[in-house]
Amino acid sequence: MIGIYALLLVTGILLLLYTVLISYYRAWFLKLQPYVIPQAITPATRFTVIIPARNEETQIEACVLGILQQHYPSHLFEVIVIDDHSTDATPAIIQQLQQQHTNLHLLQLEKELKGQQLNSYKKKAIELAIGRCQGDWIVTTDADCFMGKEWLNTYDAYIQQYAPVFVAAPVMFSNPGNFVGIFQCLDFMSMQGITAAAVSAGVHSMCNGANLAYSKAAFYKVGGFTGIDNIASGDDMLLMHKIKLAYPGKTGYIFSDAAIVNTPPMPDWKSFINQRIRWASKADKYKDKAVFWVLVLVYLFNAGLLVMLIVGLFYWPLLLAGLGMVAVKTIAELEFLFPVARFFGQRPLLYSFTIMQPFHIFYIVVAGWLGKFGKYQWKGRTVK
Repeated sequence: MIGIYALLLVTGILLLLYTVLISYYRAWFLKLQPYVIPQAITPATRFTVIIPARNEETQIEACVLGILQQHYPSHLFEVIVIDDHSTDATPAIIQQLQQQHTNLHLLQLEKELKGQQLNSYKKKAIELAIGRCQGDWIVTTDADCFMGKEWLNTYDAYIQQYAPVFVAAPVMFSNPGNFVGIFQCLDFMSMQGITAAAVSAGVHSMCNGANLAYSKAAFYKVGGFTGIDNIASGDDMLLMHKIKLAYPGKTGYIFSDAAIVNTPPMPDWKSFINQRIRWASKADKYKDKAVFWVLVLVYLFNAGLLVMLIVGLFYWPLLLAGLGMVAVKTIAELEFLFPVARFFGQRPLLYSFTIMQPFHIFYIVVAGWLGKFGKYQWKGRTVK
């Protein structure tokens, strides 16, 4: 009985801390005002858009054309696709597009590495592209992403107006309408809401490599990926933290629907879990201790809830207490997600939020554990 009371007390305290944290994020998100490009600004920033790609023949053409057809002067930006050992038609598609677009370039990682084995091919791909690029600002995205035609214009205006050195921007999952897709959309939307609030508040280094930009000079000043190049993931948040330390007050977030990048969720549960394990694997690598302790709080709280619900199957008062805590958690998260969903135009998804809650608790615990002690499959590679 002492163990049950201890579990109840600890999880209750974690619930209190969690709801306070969610309320904090909600308060900051509600302060955000949509960014509007000032009329007096004319395009001036030289961009290099970098797209690492591995076996993306079904997506890469639409992604690259979406960038090449931006409402931004073509002489002010280039696109570099880094083919990461693709075994499909990805490089051939880019080579064909190059015949019509002189600002499109292709690097092939296999030729550059000459058989060298790495733990983070994506970081090496980005690093090589930066070494060859002409732009003063690096913009990264993924090969399955789609963006509006004012994407680069919005980055340019924000950079000119606020003079940052690192800028995060919103990413949204497209909704395929099935259970696993809706689950991912809700989960990812909550992370994006926290990112917008935390970066705007200046409290965390949070971003997503599908939509961010940084000064090339800042990248080199912090030594690029040196010190984090042995970690399979983290080409976004770990780099952001290095730059944030070197340039206090010079990171920003573009709160604008014109800056949103759309990307599809994982097609099935296996690939989804592998993706989340990959993300979780860098949790203890964060030098930004604010992010680390938030992740610890979220994990321990969800682990406590899961244990309460399982043990509660044999002791019904604990089950009732666990269900009550789940209800409080759900209400707090829904209050936070309402304005976030409004920004992303995905409010109908919230009707499914309550029934997704048990799956969310379970996946947080499993992915967090395997991210620390397991291994995962990503792009045909096994990573420990």
